Amino acid sequence: MASELEQYDYDLPRELIAQWPVSQRSDSRLLVIDRDSQRIDHRHFRDLHEVLTAGDCLVLNDTKVIPARLVGRRNATGGRWQGLFMSADEAGTWKILCKTRGKLASGDPITLIDHDGRGALQLTMLTQLDGGAWAVRPESDDPPLDLLARIGRVPLPPYIRGAEMVDSDLENYQTVYADQPGSIAAPTAGLHFTESSLERVAKAGIDQCRVTLHVGHDTFRPLSCERLDDHPMHSEWGTVSAAVATKLPQCRAAGGRIVAVGTTTTRLLETAASETGKTEPWEGRTDLFIRPPYTFRAIDALLTNFHLPRTTLLVLVRTFGGDKLMRRAYEEAIDEQYRFYSYGDAMLIL
Repeated sequence: MASELEQYDYDLPRELIAQWPVSQRSDSRLLVIDRDSQRIDHRHFRDLHEVLTAGDCLVLNDTKVIPARLVGRRNATGGRWQGLFMSADEAGTWKILCKTRGKLASGDPITLIDHDGRGALQLTMLTQLDGGAWAVRPESDDPPLDLLARIGRVPLPPYIRGAEMVDSDLENYQTVYADQPGSIAAPTAGLHFTESSLERVAKAGIDQCRVTLHVGHDTFRPLSCERLDDHPMHSEWGTVSAAVATKLPQCRAAGGRIVAVGTTTTRLLETAASETGKTEPWEGRTDLFIRPPYTFRAIDALLTNFHLPRTTLLVLVRTFGGDKLMRRAYEEAIDEQYRFYSYGDAMLIL
């Protein structure tokens, strides 16, 4: 009998991992899955306003991806160094993940390289932290986001061109409604929207509201425990405003559906839901790990991308959509040559 972890594995042909987005975001394909009828239909994302119903409400995560990937060299050896900015405290100390050949030591200086290949900023390694992270100090008093704008790169996942960005990724790896800086990975379900598609949705009588959940590095981290209950779930900061908490219950009371755009939005709304399912104002860090036999309280439908095997994201989607049906959906998507992962196609689970 397969272990819990093995049940969330599947084989994906490498050529189906999207390396680039489609030229027009809303031309992505959309796999529509109806849980009641067990039916699977093939549409395009530009048809979303026809698939949903007037009175439904899309909930969008308006977090903005920051250029968190750092490239540099070790002053002592000239060796290549790579890092990922995670956070900064009020004293100006950064928390980063990094890798390089050889062993780093406290006090080691690192020269960060800008987009033109020039040395632009020096970091000093301070203290090694848990989980392979480091505390470091930049030799500048400028705000972290200003420094990252000058020297940082788009933090693409490694399955996209080995995480090497090109200029177009600055726009492509960002939703058109991104507003609140803080994520080091994109809420990828929202990458399919254009301003035009949002307008079509609005004209069709489908409401929209926005919440914020900053996507962290561990979102895509593979499950490493054979038992789901043993997985140490990461936490991410989010907020649901009082206005949104008022609107969503009104939507349901009028017969509309709450359509979460992405697994990040889902985790946040489920965290903010009361025992009766009513969304309440909320702010803080959530470490909610949605897995069987979870009962969803806050959402009625889920718009999402296709997710990597053995990840908490796939577990969430299979929990919401139903294990058997979602297995069949993934198999059909592979057979039909859908494009997978961050720059890939989308699915709508109703």
